[in-house]
Amino acid sequence: MTALPGGTLDVLPEVAEALAEGRPVVALESTIISHGMPYPTNVAMAAEVEAIVRANGAVPATIAVLDGVCRIGLAPESLELLATHPEVHKATTRDLPWLLATRRHGATTVAATMKLAALAGIRTFATGGIGGVHRGAAATMDISADLTEMSVTPVAVVSAGIKSILDIGLTLERLETLGVPVVVNGSDDFPSFYSRVSGFPAPRRLDGPAEIAAFMHAAWSTLGLGVGISIANPIPAADEIPASEIDDVIAEALAELDARGIVGQDVTPFLLGRVVESTGGRSLVANVALVQHNAAVAAQIAVAHAALT
Repeated sequence: MTALPGGTLDVLPEVAEALAEGRPVVALESTIISHGMPYPTNVAMAAEVEAIVRANGAVPATIAVLDGVCRIGLAPESLELLATHPEVHKATTRDLPWLLATRRHGATTVAATMKLAALAGIRTFATGGIGGVHRGAAATMDISADLTEMSVTPVAVVSAGIKSILDIGLTLERLETLGVPVVVNGSDDFPSFYSRVSGFPAPRRLDGPAEIAAFMHAAWSTLGLGVGISIANPIPAADEIPASEIDDVIAEALAELDARGIVGQDVTPFLLGRVVESTGGRSLVANVALVQHNAAVAAQIAVAHAALT
């Protein structure tokens, strides 16, 4: 167990050994397990994603807080706990001190996963989609802490883009203001989670793990930038739900959200759940597929980046 100011990191031996030897490691979030998918799809997805990371040459490190301890890498029984325990809190960075102080369970969001990954020395992180500026944020000021964390934590986040339930244009503007580099893997179009296009161009395009790893090396090792990097990796064409189809579903879910007065951390789980229902489960299939794809690409990037450091 590695001691840290204000708490501890419990690093799984497999992960600790890989980090000590400079071998590639990919961080994985845990909110998608506890709050993003129904049981038992969530457990199967978590195990499959870890297997995909290994198959592509890297070591997986699913991150969570269990019993008030920050865990870097989880055993199978811990994945099961996250998927089934009734009191696993959705935790962003601000929630970490409370979880540690009260010895509770917490599933980490993109922001919290980035923070703990960086503390452990992990530079590459695979997730589904990143948070951002919520629609109607001009009135609600609802902007994900994921963006703030990216501006101060040097971890590369591989996602299928900004969640399509959000305001993608404003999120891209906010990332630019924060100085966070945004690149798209293999496309001139910025993706929108379930769909390969969003109507916005890629801020920058890079093609494949070698170019992306070189970009990471230039940002951190050459220039010394202390920011994260957002790597948008479009969902495979065979698995996408076209934007023209999913947009109507999201609009209906947003209208119901407003009618019910749901706010805060409950917004994203509610919207994603409604989208699953309205698409007859197709969005869940797409969600699993894009997470698997991101894990494979993130592992390949981590391998390429490890060769440069």
